Amino acid sequence: MPKYKKIRIGDKVVKAIAIRLLRHNFILLWGSRGYVMCGYLNLKTAEKFKDVAVKITGVSTIEEALQARVYACTTPAKKAGIFKGQSIKDVLRIIA
Repeated sequence: MPKYKKIRIGDKVVKAIAIRLLRHNFILLWGSRGYVMCGYLNLKTAEKFKDVAVKITGVSTIEEALQARVYACTTPAKKAGIFKGQSIKDVLRIIA
């Protein structure tokens, strides 16, 4: 059963979902400007589509994702002020 959560960032909301696949969870957090995704994210494709996209690794729950740091991100994400090692809580303020 997927787990879904709304996260308030000031007056905006970021949505999060965790879906159990075969052996691992698929984690996605998204706002109106971009998204954060677990290791399933294909950065080349996100880059091709010019998405503000952030990859995190080593997480299996929404709560762990909220404590993570940026593993990698697209060029549009960098232009939005996102950088490797940045906390996901800071990223959510940007993508909300």
